[in-house]
Amino acid sequence: MNHRPRRSAPLASRGDARTGPPKSPGGAAGRFAVAVWRALLAVSRPFTLALLTGSADPPSRPRSRWLRMPVPGWLAPLVPGKTYSLLQIAELLLGVELFGVTLSTAQEWNEQAAATPGDPAPLWGGVVVLAALAAGLPVVLRNRWPLAAWRVAAVLTPVSVCASLTIGRDEGYAPYPVAVGVAYLLALYSVGVRCERRITVGAGVLTVLLCLAVDVDSTPVVAGAAVVVLLFGYNVRARRNATAMLVEEERRTRQAEGAQAVLEERARIARELHDVVAHHMSVIAIQAEAVPLRAAGDASQLEAGLAEIRALSLEAINELRQVLGVLRDPEGRTDTAPQPGLDRLEELVANARNAGLTVAVDRRRPIGRLSPAVGLSAYRIVQESLSNAMRHAPGSSITVEITADAGTLRLRVANGPGRSPAAAAGAGQGLVGMRERAALLGGTLDAGPTRGGGYQVSATLPTEPPPESSTGPAAGLSAENLPGGKPPIEERESAA
Repeated sequence: MNHRPRRSAPLASRGDARTGPPKSPGGAAGRFAVAVWRALLAVSRPFTLALLTGSADPPSRPRSRWLRMPVPGWLAPLVPGKTYSLLQIAELLLGVELFGVTLSTAQEWNEQAAATPGDPAPLWGGVVVLAALAAGLPVVLRNRWPLAAWRVAAVLTPVSVCASLTIGRDEGYAPYPVAVGVAYLLALYSVGVRCERRITVGAGVLTVLLCLAVDVDSTPVVAGAAVVVLLFGYNVRARRNATAMLVEEERRTRQAEGAQAVLEERARIARELHDVVAHHMSVIAIQAEAVPLRAAGDASQLEAGLAEIRALSLEAINELRQVLGVLRDPEGRTDTAPQPGLDRLEELVANARNAGLTVAVDRRRPIGRLSPAVGLSAYRIVQESLSNAMRHAPGSSITVEITADAGTLRLRVANGPGRSPAAAAGAGQGLVGMRERAALLGGTLDAGPTRGGGYQVSATLPTEPPPESSTGPAAGLSAENLPGGKPPIEERESAA
């Protein structure tokens, strides 16, 4: 069976590397048609949302509990929900009243039209009922389904206007019954309050077109009133949204402040526990290693060394209990023991010397009386510096310099290289704690290795109250804001 060879498409229609992608005839016209179609969709979108696909925000619960009424037990099986708003009940009663008034008025007009020769023929009863529903049903629906209430009003209002123009007796008045106008405006207000901007615009434009179709003469007044009501409702919605955003922002601010307070408290707890435990544990560990070597089989020296270790352990336990007692008491009333200060510097020096360090203290001039905060911070900085030297430079020589002048306390703790292997590098928590203590007082702290293989810690602490800018709740909490910058994670607490 012979097959006829397939004819290839022309080169211009197929396109190749020389001619580029194929160009369909009428491409510009097609793009123009697509652009016009998209523009029509964008223009018609508000009307589609308002009439068919749009939805409103859920109703908000009344803020006052006096406006909420629980459903009686005997009525609970018959009605949905457990509570009802008194405003909804009032609107239900208002809708029933408007329906009854409009229905009785339309029926009276119908009877007069039937009894008066020459008048238009009376309307069918169903039309009268629909005209009455135009006044009552939107009011009943507007709280829970505002967009449905407006749609019902937009559909039934022409029926009510037709009845008014056919058998109505209100001469010289616009063809809108008062009850129907009130119901329509209430539905419009609910749309403005509970619907997004596009739906509100679509409802407003359709209302103006409806007014033009019903009665051109009364359009300026009626459409103007409808637009004013719609704008008022939209303004209320904007204010409510702004208030809700403000409340949410305040809630997030309170959460952030709570989280900040928790971080500050955790940093304070970590700093206190580190300063209390680390120093004593370092001294105890070094003493436990050095006592047997120093005793060399002498029972009396071994007993004295063990007694010193026991005394250091009891002191650490007492300080730890003091810190834990303060943390357990929300008002800090357990903190009755005096906090350590530079008056206890000799104890630190004695412990360091017993651990095998050579410590020299240089006080350039009398320090004078320090505040408890400054004295405690200075004590902890010296304590942590000595602890670092014990761990990372065993057997080194240490110089402690303390100077007080012009409202400033200056500390300098420098150690040389150790004479025995150092402990493993720490995580830098001690340096962070010292920097935080200095920053909380408005001071500075620098720490780093020296040329000779040692390490040096220098701190400057103001002895007078610092300005508020340096004592805020976040001072010292963020390592980036601390003097000297954020220490790297690998930074050692001291140089070996």
